[in-house]
Amino acid sequence: MKALVLSGGNGTRLRPFSHSMPKQLIPIANKPVLEHVLANIRDLGITDVGVVVGTRLHDISAALGDGSALGLRLTYLPQDEPLGLAHCVRLARDFLGDDDFVMYLGDNMLPGGVRDLAERFRATRPAAQVVVHKVPDPSACGVAEVAADGTVLRLEEKPERPGSDLAMVGVYFFTPAVHEAVAAIGPSPRGELEITDAVQWMVERGDDVRAVEYTGYWMDTGRIEDVLACNRELLRALRPSVAGQVDAHSEITGAVVIEAGARVVRSHIEGPAVIGAGTLVEDSHVGPHASIGADCVLRATDMADSIVLDGASVCRVRGVRGSVIGRSADVGGAARGTTHHRLVVGDHTRIEVAA
Repeated sequence: MKALVLSGGNGTRLRPFSHSMPKQLIPIANKPVLEHVLANIRDLGITDVGVVVGTRLHDISAALGDGSALGLRLTYLPQDEPLGLAHCVRLARDFLGDDDFVMYLGDNMLPGGVRDLAERFRATRPAAQVVVHKVPDPSACGVAEVAADGTVLRLEEKPERPGSDLAMVGVYFFTPAVHEAVAAIGPSPRGELEITDAVQWMVERGDDVRAVEYTGYWMDTGRIEDVLACNRELLRALRPSVAGQVDAHSEITGAVVIEAGARVVRSHIEGPAVIGAGTLVEDSHVGPHASIGADCVLRATDMADSIVLDGASVCRVRGVRGSVIGRSADVGGAARGTTHHRLVVGDHTRIEVAA
């Protein structure tokens, strides 16, 4: 079995960060979303992974390389413009050959993994197996209507009146039968080749199309709020580890990871929280639910429920909550002890916040 990971798209809902980095590289618990995805795929025993990329090929390939550091072999498949998920399958036809494969959206987080779902696919081998999750409002998703035995009766993309509460979560298992389906469909009204249309074509042809329910935590990390919520979820499972330096005047409480080369000086780190390699935290209170990247500087700052990307500096700002600070950003308080609750600061941005 192979894997096809979709990492195109422009990430407009994650601006300003998606201006300067692919949305799939936004870090959650100090690891890019795409690395979480690839770890789940590796857990299935899959080593050959095709990665569909748009205009950010250089950024993604620079972050992941050839995949060897992750125990994978990555093949990059450029897509000139986002023309739909089924178009990605067409694009990957030569890479996929006649192998079964899992297709995984590169901005979906399923921390519980999908090993049991993959085992079910391998055991029964339907023509297609979609993964669904019960949601309160499925109208913004692809929706599956499913019989009691798991047979898919109907699929529809973003219906105004959903026929069920089962949303497709962005993980699909396919046999080579899907290639005929994606070749047979045309663009949807929004101009894309929809994977829901391809799978519906298989249903109407009489192929064996199944749905399996994922009951764990699932998040499409398409918005800042979603990224922060997912960060909180992953930090709850954090195992404490202190490889950096903590001075005698500092206090560490709860599940905290302090990576090698990090220094904590006269500060309180309240878990769950992670402090990245080479970061300095001085005269500050950090956490809970804070992920601080590598080579950052936090001075005289109180921060929780936030993400700070690599190389950023935050000084003299209290009450930072629900915030995301971009790479190499410089955030300072206009006066000592400036209070500011929510900050969304893009990469390489310098700002001074007022009290």
